[in-house]
Amino acid sequence: MKYLFSILFVTFTTLSFAQTNNVVSWTFESKKTAPNEYTVVMKATVSNGWYIYSQYLESDDGPVPTQIVLEENEGIVLEGKATEEGTKIAGFDDMFGMNITKYKKQLVITQKVKAKKLEKFKGYITFMSCNDNQCLPPSDVPFEITLK
Repeated sequence: MKYLFSILFVTFTTLSFAQTNNVVSWTFESKKTAPNEYTVVMKATVSNGWYIYSQYLESDDGPVPTQIVLEENEGIVLEGKATEEGTKIAGFDDMFGMNITKYKKQLVITQKVKAKKLEKFKGYITFMSCNDNQCLPPSDVPFEITLK
C-alpha cells in the first residue's frame, strides 16, 4: 500500500507540474518581402495571469530574457535586431528588484532575414514565464521554419 501511495503521489505531482508548465504556446511563420528576403514571425500566446520577458532586459540579474537561437547555417543572415509587439508591461518589478519589460497575453517577435538558396532553417527559442506568485524554469521550444 505504501508503494501504491508513493506511485500515485509522484504521478499526480508530475501531471500537475506538466499542466502548469504549458502556460505559453508558440507559432512560427515566414513571409517573403523581397527576393531572398523574409520576415520571420514568432508568436507566443500566454495564459491569463502569466508573463514572458523581453529579449532586451537591462541586466542579467533578473528573469531569463527571451532568446532566439539559430542552428549554425551559412545560408541565412539576420538583418538588424528583432522587434517585439504585444501587451507590454514595463517598469520596476518588485519580484526581481529591477526595471523589466514583460508581456502578457501575447508577444510577437519579428526578425528580418536574408537567405541564399535556403528553404528551411532550425533553431529554438528560450523563454521564462512567471505569474505573480512563481516562476517556471526556462523552457526551450525548437522550431523549423520554411521560408515561403
